Amino acid sequence: MGLLISPSVLNADLSHLADEVRRVEAAADWIHLDVMDNHFVPNLTFGLPVIESLIKSTSLPADCHLMIHDPDRWAPAYAEVGAGSVTFHIEAANNARQICRDIRSHGARAGAALKPGTEITEIAELLPELDMILIMTVEPGFGGQSFMTDMLPKVRRAREYAQQSGTDIWVQVDGGVDVNTIEMCAEAGANIFVAGSAVYRAQDPSNMINHLRDIAMSACGH
Repeated sequence: MGLLISPSVLNADLSHLADEVRRVEAAADWIHLDVMDNHFVPNLTFGLPVIESLIKSTSLPADCHLMIHDPDRWAPAYAEVGAGSVTFHIEAANNARQICRDIRSHGARAGAALKPGTEITEIAELLPELDMILIMTVEPGFGGQSFMTDMLPKVRRAREYAQQSGTDIWVQVDGGVDVNTIEMCAEAGANIFVAGSAVYRAQDPSNMINHLRDIAMSACGH
C-alpha cells in the first residue's frame, strides 16, 4: 500500500479541463473527478461524456467520485468507459453490494464514500466488495472548505476495517487536505489523499503535489 495523491479538478479551470489535468500529470498518481448532479449535493459539475473524453486525453487513472442520486444506475457506466476507480455515496445507494460488483466487473476499483454525518458502521458488511473507503472531511458539494478534524477517528476506524478485511482496501480522505492537514490524515491511516485547492491554487501544482506526498510519507515513517 503506497501513499497516493489524487488532485481534484474541482478548483481548476473547468473550461480547460484537459489542460488543467495535464498540469499535474507529471506528479499526480490519480486525477480526482467530482461528478455532482445538483440533487444529491447542491452543485453541478460534469458527467459521463466529459469524463469519457477526458480519460482518453490523460495518462492519469481517473478517480471518479460520484455525488449523485441513483448510483445503482449510473456508477457502472463510469467504470465501463475506463475509470480506474469509481466511488459512490453509501447514502444514495439502494443496493451497494451490487454496485460494487458491477463496477468491478468492468475492471475498476469500487469505492464507498461517507458524508461526515454517516457512521462508518454503514459499510461494515460491504468490506468484501470494496477496494476503497472514502471519508469526507468536509460536507460534499463545494471545494475550498475547512478540514473537519472530528472526522479523524472515522479515518482511523476505516483503516481498522481495511486491515481486518485482509484485502487491499485503500482509505481516502477528501476535503480540506493541504500542507497543514495531510500529516494528521496520514497518521490516522489514510493512504490516498484528495487535494483540490491546495494543488490548483499553488504557483506550481506539481511541486505542491510532491510536497504533500513528502509530508504524508514522513508522517508514516517513510
